Amino acid sequence: MSNVFDIDVSPETPELLAIAERDIRETPEIRAKGLAELRELLKNNSDIYYCDEDEFLIPVLRTTHWYPESAMKLIRQIAEFRKDHWKLLKDLMPEQEKGPFNEGNLVNILTNKDHKNRRMLVVSGGKIWNPDSISYDCLFRMFYMLHIIAQLEKTSQICGCVVIYDFEGLGMKQIKAMSPSSIQRLLNFIQYAMPLRIKEIHFVKQPLIFEMVWALMKPFLQEKLKKRIHFHGDDMKKLHKFIPAENLPKNYGGTMPEINYSGKDWYPVVEKYNDYFLKYKDVGFKDLK
Repeated sequence: MSNVFDIDVSPETPELLAIAERDIRETPEIRAKGLAELRELLKNNSDIYYCDEDEFLIPVLRTTHWYPESAMKLIRQIAEFRKDHWKLLKDLMPEQEKGPFNEGNLVNILTNKDHKNRRMLVVSGGKIWNPDSISYDCLFRMFYMLHIIAQLEKTSQICGCVVIYDFEGLGMKQIKAMSPSSIQRLLNFIQYAMPLRIKEIHFVKQPLIFEMVWALMKPFLQEKLKKRIHFHGDDMKKLHKFIPAENLPKNYGGTMPEINYSGKDWYPVVEKYNDYFLKYKDVGFKDLK
């Protein structure tokens, strides 16, 4: 992969496959059996459409540690989520959020991975976010599109991802834009309808007023995700206990150069996989088509 602003769609290395066997019980035999059984389950769940190509099924099976029944349950939850938020997600394509990607600087991906080979997504929810120009729905749609292309990256499928929420300068304007229903939607998506493994969520630079946001979140959090959420405030050394400084930019107390790129640089990557989005937009219950 020569372009730092791209995802790595190359085949799994032996080292990556060794991690897959250790962490998600993946072997050639389990892989073949899991794909065959999930395809059969999809036939039996005829009310749902989910593309049965490997590039669609493998991310779901890896998320569920290659248990076909659990993968089918996740696919059904994905369909339910898309049904519940059909107006927001119907026919979603990169072009629809080109402006927010290019102008907002709210959703960014670090060009390097961390010490565990995990992608790091940075979401800025503080003072640089102007809800008057980019709504919370917009933010969610960008996050949703990034999760779609992340499914094509083998390292993200196997090693998982990390999210850093930067709340520097958070004020009432941003908090008022986060309704309980929108917070619930985001957390339901992460916990029940995302075919990726979110390994850690880090809240950084959050002011005291963040307690109002946390109060909105707590009622919708399951224990599994709650254990993966960590609060650091301005203490970047606490963050470095999870992600070493050498894997982080100066923005977060790291030794790497300060971030000088944004969603504008990543948007062409999202657009590059337009054909995959065209396939993905049909996922869900068939009676919604």
